[in-house]
Amino acid sequence: MQVKNVLLASVLLAGTPAAQAEDLLQIYQAAVQQDPVYAAAAAAHRASQEKVTEGRAGLLPSVNLSANTTWNEIDTQYRSPTTLPSGLRKYNSNGYTVVLDQPILRMQNFAQYAQAKQQASAGDAQLTDAQQSLVLRVAQAYFDYLLAQDGVNLAEAQKKATAEQLEIAKKSFEVGTSTITDTNEAQARFDLISAQEIAAQQDLAVKRQQLVSLTGTLPGELTPLSGKFAAKAEEPAVVDAWLQEALANNPQLRAQQANVEIAHQEVKKSQAGHLPTLDLVATYSDTGAGNSTFGIGNDTTAKTVGLQLNIPLYAGGGISARAREAVAGEDQARANLESTRRQVELNVRQSFLDTQSTLLRVKALEQALVSAQSALDSNKLGFEVGVRTSADVLNAQQQYYSARHDLQAARYQWILADLRLRASAGKLTQADLARVNAYLGKA
Repeated sequence: MQVKNVLLASVLLAGTPAAQAEDLLQIYQAAVQQDPVYAAAAAAHRASQEKVTEGRAGLLPSVNLSANTTWNEIDTQYRSPTTLPSGLRKYNSNGYTVVLDQPILRMQNFAQYAQAKQQASAGDAQLTDAQQSLVLRVAQAYFDYLLAQDGVNLAEAQKKATAEQLEIAKKSFEVGTSTITDTNEAQARFDLISAQEIAAQQDLAVKRQQLVSLTGTLPGELTPLSGKFAAKAEEPAVVDAWLQEALANNPQLRAQQANVEIAHQEVKKSQAGHLPTLDLVATYSDTGAGNSTFGIGNDTTAKTVGLQLNIPLYAGGGISARAREAVAGEDQARANLESTRRQVELNVRQSFLDTQSTLLRVKALEQALVSAQSALDSNKLGFEVGVRTSADVLNAQQQYYSARHDLQAARYQWILADLRLRASAGKLTQADLARVNAYLGKA
């Protein structure tokens, strides 16, 4: 009993309700702001977008300014008679130079720019994947919590019903209308339900902490599924249509496709190391010195414009090795693309089948719950008239509460399967979360 009280206190402490129940969208919005996994993905996306500017810089001119100032002390003594002045001269010299370098023919720079654009595209796809992953993680944590809460509620309701049956059995034994076996059976079932209630409360506390890991704060009471929820068949109703969507839009597939192009441009960039480069180079310099030549100060300006051609002849085999390395990297990227494509196809087919099987399971469990309710009512009536035992009633109760719990679990599984299918097809958005959110309300 003491253990039970400690667990119950921890659940109540963790679950102090807010002014009103929080729904799925509110939890998601909090996760967008606080989830560290998504924050890391968003930062990586911002970094990837800078690759375009970095790559374009290799096609644009660069301008550099250098400046200097120097103190000079020069002592000149001539070995032969001369009219030139001799002795110690002290003077300051200074100047600056501006150099403009405009690449004209650098094939590796063009490849690097194309590569940078693909890196930005890969970053976009990876951010989309992170957004879809966050939607799935929030939905999973939300419905895991609801299922755990259902487990606590059902355990409490079953415990109450079992306690009532135990009291009836005791009174029936006292008046001699039943045996001690009925009382012992009811007591054993009551003790078992009490243990299950403790386990359910512990599971609820764990599921709440999973929500905390997403939002950074303890959530309040969560809004459950309402009575208007109804699972339905997916549209489109054929898996091939979902596969076509996935091949066109799945973000993991798009990222791998960009990686193949990045690797292809890396091959071009490395092979361009064998090619000549041509740059336009322009300089402007202004220098000055005091008392430097014949004791007379001078100022000099110079302007140059020219073309600079570089032809690589031999680099110890490094350029060829890097080219072969890049070709192997492209082969690896293509293999990764094929692996991702096959995994995406598998995920789509599995998720589509999951939606179909869970839909059938929901329908079957809805009917099973109706049957379990009828069986429980019949056993209670039979016990009252003496044609059913206490054990029969307890078994019927167990069957009824199990059916309730299994039905809720199947409903949550259908929702999650639906979201996973949309994520596999690359079309899961916050709008889908809002659609699921509309299923929530007063239970």
